[in-house]
Amino acid sequence: MTNTLRISEMFYSLQGETRTAGLPTVFVRLTGCPLRCVWCDTEYAFQGGEKMTLEAIEAEIKKYSPRYITVTGGEPLAQPNCIPLLEKLVDQGYEVSLETSGAMDLSRVDPRVVKVMDFKAPGSGEVKRNLHENIQYLDNKDQVKFVIADRTDYEWSVSKLKEYGLDDKVSDVLFSPVADQMKPELLAQWILDDGLNVRFQLQLHRLIWGDKTGV
Repeated sequence: MTNTLRISEMFYSLQGETRTAGLPTVFVRLTGCPLRCVWCDTEYAFQGGEKMTLEAIEAEIKKYSPRYITVTGGEPLAQPNCIPLLEKLVDQGYEVSLETSGAMDLSRVDPRVVKVMDFKAPGSGEVKRNLHENIQYLDNKDQVKFVIADRTDYEWSVSKLKEYGLDDKVSDVLFSPVADQMKPELLAQWILDDGLNVRFQLQLHRLIWGDKTGV
């Protein structure tokens, strides 16, 4: 195995989602994804990119002197060397989060890494790809994210929340509306009406800079 990863982009921005939303973060976006969610907003990361060694990636990160690093995609775990990259970064003392689809095995992810795992709802077109066994690898520092397109997605997400007791298992359960499809105020009202113990979120980076890369 070569000591490289294919990188779609690396940039310094404000975290747009999760419990660290608003905090300055270095993003390392890996190329490639085996899923094709119908509402995907990072299709440009499916292919292309630049091969970089783990050492070159670390050197680029150091330029920003960050506290927080997010490794994302695409699906970062589709590249095997994502695992040693994560370990290398937490060894350096960074607070590292991994954004993953939940369709890849989480058992080898360093336990110091904050896992932000998507649960693919029916509206994504990829609900069959969920690896439910990944739930056993989540703990109280991790987060689970549901991207919701409609009422069917919402009810499905609530059923998974309750089935696995996710609000007790992880630090945050995140409910996000599909941009330009699910009205944020409607999803917010459903959460309030049902008294759910979840965190409603919008994509902060889109609100600030719009729909573009590198943010």
